[in-house]
Amino acid sequence: MITRQRSVLTVEGNVADPDPARGRETTPRRIEIDLSTGLITGVTAPRGTGDLVLGDDHIIFPGFIDVHVHAREDATGSEAYKESFQTAGEAALRGGVTAIAEMPNNPQPPVDDSSYLSKKELARRCSVDVLLYALIGPQSRPLSFAAPYKAYMGPSVGDVFFHDEEQLREALARYRGHLVAFHAELPELLRRHQGAATHEARRPPEAEVEAVELALRLSENYQIEPHICHLSTAEGLERIREARARGVRVTCEVTPHHLYYDQDNAGTYARPRFLQCNPPIRSRLDRIALLEGLRQGDIDYLASDHAPHTIEEKERGASGLTHLDTYGSFVFWLLEEEGFRLADISRVCAENPGRFLSRFLSRRYGKIAPGYAGSLTVLKRDPVTVRRSDLRTRAGWSAFEGQSFAGRVSHTIVRGNVHPQE
Repeated sequence: MITRQRSVLTVEGNVADPDPARGRETTPRRIEIDLSTGLITGVTAPRGTGDLVLGDDHIIFPGFIDVHVHAREDATGSEAYKESFQTAGEAALRGGVTAIAEMPNNPQPPVDDSSYLSKKELARRCSVDVLLYALIGPQSRPLSFAAPYKAYMGPSVGDVFFHDEEQLREALARYRGHLVAFHAELPELLRRHQGAATHEARRPPEAEVEAVELALRLSENYQIEPHICHLSTAEGLERIREARARGVRVTCEVTPHHLYYDQDNAGTYARPRFLQCNPPIRSRLDRIALLEGLRQGDIDYLASDHAPHTIEEKERGASGLTHLDTYGSFVFWLLEEEGFRLADISRVCAENPGRFLSRFLSRRYGKIAPGYAGSLTVLKRDPVTVRRSDLRTRAGWSAFEGQSFAGRVSHTIVRGNVHPQE
């Protein structure tokens, strides 16, 4: 129960300790959030008198941040039927996500100051914090203000992508010194395999691996800070490790679906064809390598690539899965089934993405400390089965429907605003 009598929200409970060297998973803490600024002002020993006092079956994390979300809404309104910023925010709260980085492949993409600021105005409807990516197209140029950029190396969802290396090279030359996220699938290899019998064969592993190599090489040439989206192959991860060894400042992410599903177990989902995504679900060995890379810190972020296609669109073969609603519960699978520590979860769901968000937004994110955003994710060890009726995404379905997890989100707190999910 929440009782509030002043301009400060106090939350008491067991906080996930970000430093496993101390030998403890959680530490009891009292967190004070100034409601006028939305910032944490104090972290002290608990007194038992907080506005929100949580039991031992709850775990408090810095607010989870999803760095790869497609809300689909833009000024045209043509795709808001899939997801609006409002419904994406509702799904995020359900999943314990307090902030998102939203992708730019809209019918009216944010490619210049005007279109970016127009979309930013729409994003104010979202109940969680939003950082927008700007799109790099063949003719685009950097914005006049700081923002992250996204380059689609090959066709995915949307019409703006690069047809060959030369076209990509010419565009990237204009973005020296910027952070650029890459959808890494090589268009030449996609064209070469477009007649294959299955979606997986039409987008083979080497299309990702060679695209990762190209993105890293061009980033070195043009002093770009690269980020590799939705990594799906063990070999692609190895290319990233090699680039880091030679000094490339590269980050990468992995999705829940590439960690949970592989070509052997995808049949456990009621509609295996609904698991179609770009890049595709890969082999069991790839999945195991990605899990280990995330655990060991070689992969920086757990990012959903939330793609809210409707059920009708999925039946017609659309690529992409929904995950915002289930982000928090999926964390329990990593904890209970894969042996991740609470500190690992804090690192890939909050601390690392918080550092990224803080570069472009006016607040600091990712830690429970004075001066940081007063956004918290509270998980509860309470088994849950994913049901369509519980989802908040407008898409109305989940890649985890029918799956059971060992816990769920109990409260999502965004800058001191408490959103109970029980």
